[in-house]
Amino acid sequence: MNILMLSTTFPYPPTKGGTQVRTFHLLKYLNQAHNVTVLTQRSEDVSDSEIERLREFTSELVVFERTTNASNKVQRFTEFLIEGTPSSVRSNYSPAMQGWIDQHIEKFDIITCEHSVNEIYIRPEFQQKKIVNVHSSVYGSYKNQLQTGTSENQLRDRINLPLLKRYEKRYCQKFTNIVVTTDDDCAQLQSFNPTIDISVIPNGVDFASFSYRTADPGGHHLLFIGAMDNLANIDAAKFLSLEILPQIQAIYPDVTLSIVGARPTAEILQLSDRKNITVTGRVESIADYLHQATVCVIPMRTGYGIKNKTLEAMAAGTPIVSSDRGLEGLQFNQPIRALQANTVNEYVTAISRLFEDPALRSQLSQNARSLIEAEYTWERAGRQYLQVLERN
Repeated sequence: MNILMLSTTFPYPPTKGGTQVRTFHLLKYLNQAHNVTVLTQRSEDVSDSEIERLREFTSELVVFERTTNASNKVQRFTEFLIEGTPSSVRSNYSPAMQGWIDQHIEKFDIITCEHSVNEIYIRPEFQQKKIVNVHSSVYGSYKNQLQTGTSENQLRDRINLPLLKRYEKRYCQKFTNIVVTTDDDCAQLQSFNPTIDISVIPNGVDFASFSYRTADPGGHHLLFIGAMDNLANIDAAKFLSLEILPQIQAIYPDVTLSIVGARPTAEILQLSDRKNITVTGRVESIADYLHQATVCVIPMRTGYGIKNKTLEAMAAGTPIVSSDRGLEGLQFNQPIRALQANTVNEYVTAISRLFEDPALRSQLSQNARSLIEAEYTWERAGRQYLQVLERN
């Protein structure tokens, strides 16, 4: 098959996580047996060597310079209201990229959009099989933020919510197949188009980067990991630092917290002024920090989709205390693979249990790693994705 893969986000290196890691590993698997042409955009932080390295995993790599379409808030909202496409999708739209697609579309059997923002390039008249790999429902995420009080701007998001619902419902109609990472997203998008073919394909873990720990470090060290310019991660880190941690410190005065992740915002950097909190910024190996932590806390209050941070902590063998959102898409109860918490008191109780019980830490560690090895590998995800592409 000749496959055209669209990814506005440059999908390399996969160590950046998020969109990059999923797109790269699916591309790597597909390119083993088929001809995959990748169209992507280059931002300022993408080096020439990264482009050449990515080229090795494609049949053809076409890279466009990223252009940002500037406009004011009123203009962006007016365009969204009239045209029906959010500014987050329009902002990086490349006419040159669209022109290349229109000119070369006939030589491809299948088009995949790696992340829903790429749907903007798909014309209804394209006759190829069209697949959108939705990493998480935008409408579902905004709705969840409003319900949990974690929205940055309640008024703006309440106004945008029905527009996002209209947008997501509309673009889903363009595709022959939809791929999501969790059952929650599947249900959300199925409600927009009950007849569409939707497949749930969770993320995987690169075991070369996230090896299983060799020992339990013990102690009272907490860890939170994630890109620290992401709204959901910022909210979780602040919730952990400002509401959960003080209650833990009252019981365990020596407890420490490391917030590990690239691009920390000013409000995240300020957390390091508090007692026993370290904000690292980008690190060479997240696995090293996971191996040194007593407990990885994932207090997500918003954000749809499967969480790479949860899969990576499980792969590393670090015991987890997490919210429902942090454990979305995972079977964590039978056998027990993580402790669940959603309120401050529940977090304090669960973390204290793990601090006091090395046997429980060991049980969670081993069970979680076994789950990842069995069901959350990139090989498995790639095989499932290929099955969707080959389905009649």
